[in-house]
Amino acid sequence: MKEFIVNILKGMVIGLSNVIPGVSGGTMMVSMGIYDRLIMLLTHFIKKFKEAVALLLPIGIGMILAIALFSKLFSEVLFPNYPFQTNLFFIGLIIGGLPVIFKKVKGKKISVSSVLAFAIFFVVVVGFALLGEGSDKGAEVSLSFGNIVKLFVAGIVAAATMVIPGISGSMIMMLMGYYQTIIDTINAFLNALASFDITAMLACCVILVPFGIGVVVGVVAVAKFVEFVFTKFSHIAYWAIIGLIVASPFAIIIMMGSVSIGVVEVITGIVMLAVGFFIALKLGGE
Repeated sequence: MKEFIVNILKGMVIGLSNVIPGVSGGTMMVSMGIYDRLIMLLTHFIKKFKEAVALLLPIGIGMILAIALFSKLFSEVLFPNYPFQTNLFFIGLIIGGLPVIFKKVKGKKISVSSVLAFAIFFVVVVGFALLGEGSDKGAEVSLSFGNIVKLFVAGIVAAATMVIPGISGSMIMMLMGYYQTIIDTINAFLNALASFDITAMLACCVILVPFGIGVVVGVVAVAKFVEFVFTKFSHIAYWAIIGLIVASPFAIIIMMGSVSIGVVEVITGIVMLAVGFFIALKLGGE
């Protein structure tokens, strides 16, 4: 039961990170210490069905709970009013996962290819943040076959970027113009569910179902590719992930833009950084 509850909490952290632009869900999977195992179970779901369900069920519950309960709080209250403290909280969550990943490369020789992988992926993450700063075009999602296909493809791309550490799926969604649309539709669906408005729920499903199917396809496809990379080039892959993780705080700061920072903000920000670090360290070690 303890492991089930801990995995729900890990799922909540991952789910919340996937709806915050600039924060990587894949990085949070690494920080929570479940990335390798999650990828393995996704690619061998049938063969390891019981083990997969035992992990994926609480993770899934946690992600749904976080999106349903806290996405509005973070996106509409905390980020607009306390951007510095909220971003530092997520930075704490990210760097709190570094001890877990460093254990994977401890005692092994650092090769030129490892350094190159670190540098390339560091630059990729920071580059995506610079590219994505302030973007959200607003995609057309009226009911048509073409838009259903586009939503399906958007789901695949979003899932792919959510699984890869260091790259923010929500930031890529903003670049594609689907971020605000999906967030608004999820909130509308939850409101319709609360009032049991079936017509409104079905209207939301026209957008969410093709997008959701795309997410499932994207997660499985990318998980298979990631498993291949870890099987053949594990040492280089871990250094690439370290590059992604180290770059993520810089990406978050870039995405945050200019904010007013005083003594109170600095003190509370440091506290939130420590809280995030402690949570990641504690959950990642479970």
